[in-house]
Amino acid sequence: MATEDLMRKALEALGEVDGPMSIEVIHRLVDAGDVEDPMSIAEVSDLLDVSAHTLRYYEKIGLVAVDRDASGHRVYGPETVRRLVFLTRMRISGMAIRDLQHYVELVDAGEGTVPERLDMLLEHRDTVRRQIKELTLSLAATEYKIATYGGRAGEQE
Repeated sequence: MATEDLMRKALEALGEVDGPMSIEVIHRLVDAGDVEDPMSIAEVSDLLDVSAHTLRYYEKIGLVAVDRDASGHRVYGPETVRRLVFLTRMRISGMAIRDLQHYVELVDAGEGTVPERLDMLLEHRDTVRRQIKELTLSLAATEYKIATYGGRAGEQE
């Protein structure tokens, strides 16, 4: 699934958010719903709107560990699904796979790595904020050009 599709789905799930995000909105960003029972790869794929191929790739590169049932089929437990929700949100925001791998290594290493994880997330937040500013400027330039061609700025299709 393309990052654009993931972004669209995440934004639709949040609804229109103007201004600072409330704690409720932030929880919805990382919420896996009421996942309590193990899920199949098809169910997780549908939940996160990512392909089964992407889920298998994340497993292959060590981002998640996935159990198998007696038949050898992948079984995603609640903790794995929650991790995948976080990982997909970070991918939407542009975090590189290698950075996600390092982050997961730190998480798996335990509580002693919290300061380094925090540093990574603070740095990523700064990057995302810079990108938002750049995109805001790009949008303004686009809106200006639309207006110069007789279109109505600010409209959405």
